[in-house]
Amino acid sequence: MFQVDLEVVENAAKELYIRALKSLPPDIKTGFTKLSGTERNTTAQSILSTMIKNISVAEQTDNLLCQDTGIPIYNVWIGRDVQVDGVLLRAALRKGCERATREYPLRSSVVHPITRKNEHTSCGLNVPVIHFDFTDIPGLLRIEMIPKGSGSENNSYLRMAIPAEGLAAVKTFVIDSVLSSGGKTCPPTIVGVGIGGTSDLCIALAKKAATRPLGTACSDPEGASLERDLSQAVNQLGVGPQGLGGDSTSFAVHIEMAATHITMNPVAVNMQCHSARRASADITSAGTTFGY
Repeated sequence: MFQVDLEVVENAAKELYIRALKSLPPDIKTGFTKLSGTERNTTAQSILSTMIKNISVAEQTDNLLCQDTGIPIYNVWIGRDVQVDGVLLRAALRKGCERATREYPLRSSVVHPITRKNEHTSCGLNVPVIHFDFTDIPGLLRIEMIPKGSGSENNSYLRMAIPAEGLAAVKTFVIDSVLSSGGKTCPPTIVGVGIGGTSDLCIALAKKAATRPLGTACSDPEGASLERDLSQAVNQLGVGPQGLGGDSTSFAVHIEMAATHITMNPVAVNMQCHSARRASADITSAGTTFGY
């Protein structure tokens, strides 16, 4: 039985927030390289070049990739034979998030939804957002940190489609969402699409899809096929980097799905901006290993 040290969790939560804000995952860097190699618009090529330079400068100077520190999200997977107090685990994650903000220090982007008061901790009512799940890997506590910026998050969409509208309604909704968002999402984006479930599950699936690593595919073969079709379609819209035209509107369209009711076919869209930040930590009895 692996007994989780909550001080280790707190320190990891702090470190993950800072790491995620400073260094992009390798798959996103590869995504930039691929888009740069196929982009035909000279303005778009220049914008992509500037984005790539920004990534390099941030890493060389140990600085933040973007001024928006986002809404902090922690996804946690608890493995087999792991013993941890869930209430204290949540508190440790929150404390680590607060420490990162105060000690680094970081700009806190989190405010009360009515008073707009900022506690300058990146914490507030039900924030950081914390999701718990389970894995069959024994002796593992995995934490993923995603700072979700408002530019992409403000362009989130849900449609409660009905089966009679068919797959065409899903495709149209995704395309219309990308067009409606334009440059507000700071493209190139990862377009996350949720299909099925209930309204709340559908939106959660879209967020999961938007924050999935590039190069991964939907586990359902029908979903994977639709991903390929929509990825090609959105890059024919001409939105381009920062909405100023070009081929590189999106790195990819990612889809996550769930079974749904016979009279429903909900579809949701949640996008990730070009600075698709995330960081992860695997905590075991052997120590903590950081990654993406």
